Amino acid sequence: MNKIISGILFSLWIFAAQSQPPFRLRCDLLLNTSNVYQEGILAKQTLAIASQQKQLFQFAYISNKQPHFSWEVATSQSKITACQILVASDTQLLAQNKADYWDSHKVNTGKNRLTYSGKPLDTGKVYYWKVQTWGAGGKASGFSEVAAFYLDAPDKAEPFAHHPLVADIQEPVQLVKTGADAYFLDFGKDALGQLTFNLTSPKTDSIWIEVGEALQQPTVIHKNPGRNIRYLKIPLLIKAGTHEYSIVWQTNEKRNARNPILMPDYIGEVYPFRYVSIQNFTGSLTKEAIKRKIVHYPFDERASSFISSDTVLNQVWDLCKYSMKATSFTGYYVDGDRERIPYEADALINQLSHYAVDAEYSIGRRSMNYLIFHPTWPTEWSLQNVLIAWNDYMYTGDTSLLKNYYTDLQNKMLMPLAGNNGLISTRTNKQTDEFLKTIHITKTFDNRRGLHDNVDWPQTGDYIGNEKEYKGETDGFVFNTYNAVINAYYYRNLVLMEKIANLLGKPTDAQQYQNKARQVYTSYLKTFQEAKTGLIKDGDSTNHTSLHANMFALAFGLVPQKDVKKVVDFIKSRKMACSVYGSQFLMEALYEAREADYALQLLSSTAHRSWYNMIRVGSTITLEAWDKAYKPNLDWNHAWGAAPANIIVRKLMGVEPLTPAFDTFQIKPQTGSLTFASLKTPTIKGMVEVSFKKADASTTMEVVVPGGTSADIYIPADAHKKHLRINGQQQSLTVQNGYYLLPMAKSGRYKFELN
Repeated sequence: MNKIISGILFSLWIFAAQSQPPFRLRCDLLLNTSNVYQEGILAKQTLAIASQQKQLFQFAYISNKQPHFSWEVATSQSKITACQILVASDTQLLAQNKADYWDSHKVNTGKNRLTYSGKPLDTGKVYYWKVQTWGAGGKASGFSEVAAFYLDAPDKAEPFAHHPLVADIQEPVQLVKTGADAYFLDFGKDALGQLTFNLTSPKTDSIWIEVGEALQQPTVIHKNPGRNIRYLKIPLLIKAGTHEYSIVWQTNEKRNARNPILMPDYIGEVYPFRYVSIQNFTGSLTKEAIKRKIVHYPFDERASSFISSDTVLNQVWDLCKYSMKATSFTGYYVDGDRERIPYEADALINQLSHYAVDAEYSIGRRSMNYLIFHPTWPTEWSLQNVLIAWNDYMYTGDTSLLKNYYTDLQNKMLMPLAGNNGLISTRTNKQTDEFLKTIHITKTFDNRRGLHDNVDWPQTGDYIGNEKEYKGETDGFVFNTYNAVINAYYYRNLVLMEKIANLLGKPTDAQQYQNKARQVYTSYLKTFQEAKTGLIKDGDSTNHTSLHANMFALAFGLVPQKDVKKVVDFIKSRKMACSVYGSQFLMEALYEAREADYALQLLSSTAHRSWYNMIRVGSTITLEAWDKAYKPNLDWNHAWGAAPANIIVRKLMGVEPLTPAFDTFQIKPQTGSLTFASLKTPTIKGMVEVSFKKADASTTMEVVVPGGTSADIYIPADAHKKHLRINGQQQSLTVQNGYYLLPMAKSGRYKFELN
């Protein structure tokens, strides 16, 4: 096997005498820390000058006096052996390859990251840095371009680095004159933003402005689209001549009473809309006269792409990818415009989908920091903190979040709620005031005290159709003292906390979590598994089996191998009997069981309960629910409905980290009936590319592994195609579990051909 891999690697690249310099430099995980903005718009101003005028400009917030530096290297650099970082107080020193704060000298490391350990940094100053690396054979790269960052004073409420909000200025894509003094405008996609006009009027007059997210008919904005699908009609006094006007959005008193994330002063209030109509305007109007300023967290549109032979799946990808950008308007993962409050479940799905489409990690950290101290009421939501923290570590390689919140993560696992059977319950009178304080719950939520089991949301709802049997979105789940869904999460927490404890050098804790995980696994099956059918029951004193009890057990590794087929058959019989939130775990369970064909059917479905239905009803951002029929007060800007963004990357195309920071990762496609697909997905190490094309005579698969990484590449086998070539060379790899495996392939480009 080693000879095969060596031969392949030899054929990949001819190295130049000097490697390409490192690029895409990050400070505390942030890219572009030298960027300066004014009211969200990129400013032509240096960070040094802007930092002296903080009341006028915005830039990256970094307060860590020992920041973490990281970078990417070219795909041609298959191995990193060392690096050197220079940090200085001005660029002239760096131009001479000198540093007055830190010269790391040559550090032998195979990583593309290093923590600052130079002279103490002073707050209120700008620092400059660059890096060079060494690769195989001791070849040094040139130094990277210079990056800069400003070191701010620490803020206890904001321990992690983050960017300011930014904005794009857009013109409408369509303008239609609908009457003598009326116009209709379409901006192409829904977004949260602001609206300005440059109008020339022959007289002083009042006009009417309508904005909305939905249409009643072509060129007519829906005036009553639903309780939280937005529509607004506003009078605007205009003067004779040419003048600029800005719409001032009304204060949402109901939302503000619930302590939402507020928009920063440098941006101001935003409102979600796609369509605009103008009435009673006697002047002439052009597209250039109307501007929408959409607000979002920094987002790289070019960072990812996906296209396949399934046109519905392509539209679903576009919907979910755009949702990551559009719903980031507060700088946190929030539940949408209705409440603008972070929720743990929203944050988990948002985090994974954001990672899949853009290599941006700070908004997830900022959101988790907020949620640690501002938790919400569902029991499962508390248990999702550990999952979010583990995802952060696996995708970034940085232990800061785990170290900062280790004690909180221990508490968020809810171990004090465990009974003699090892399982946890919120219904055994163990939610004392002292316990609730440990998880930072000090108030009631909608008259609820403490944690309450959720399973899925909404739990109630009258609509029943041919796609679902029960009211609500829980598939008729029967709530008992001990809940199968809650304890599936609890088991997953124990498994991950063992890993976290070992990572942080806490072997005693790790052993405790391992022992408890074993106990919970045994007790879970004894309590919840039906002996005759192998299915998972909802609770300890019911015989009802729901989709949720079974899909969470399968997703989190609680179904014995001998019973997997029975559980999968049951799951498939329930169709999409879960909400857009539950679909994340349904898809995880299906791909875990290698049910790629059925999973693809759900991803590309055009049924009422599908992602395509969100597009069909007219939204360009994922909905809070499958349709208004299932949740009458849904909104049209809810990222927890965007699970396909991460499922397509992580499961369908199979790109997932094996070790932290994508030092090693796997590419294990489960493409089902697709005949063609091509993916680019960003990682902290660089771009991963995977594409395949199936034909009768041959199947090809092409892969790009980023510089300084290694990948287990799984090539789907075909019983009718026996010959495998890798980069043109015939290979004799054996088939295992439906795949050829090329283990720990170094960075480079690979082409696999099966015929």
